[in-house]
Amino acid sequence: MEESTEGDPTTGTVEEVLPNSLFRVRMPDGNLLLAYLAGKMRLHRIRVLVGDRVELVLDPYGGRARIVRRLS
Repeated sequence: MEESTEGDPTTGTVEEVLPNSLFRVRMPDGNLLLAYLAGKMRLHRIRVLVGDRVELVLDPYGGRARIVRRLS
């Protein structure tokens, strides 16, 4: 079996909640990016609100990020 090639997780703060489980997240360096909820977070209905700190895994192609954990 092949190993997963996930990137290193980073943190960010949710700035805006968008439809279809999309979020605009501000990174520590000031950049804004679009993020979506990971499947396990959708499955367990974990809510993410504006102002929450979240852990992200960046897409290797640079388009979006996946929210994998809610920190606070």
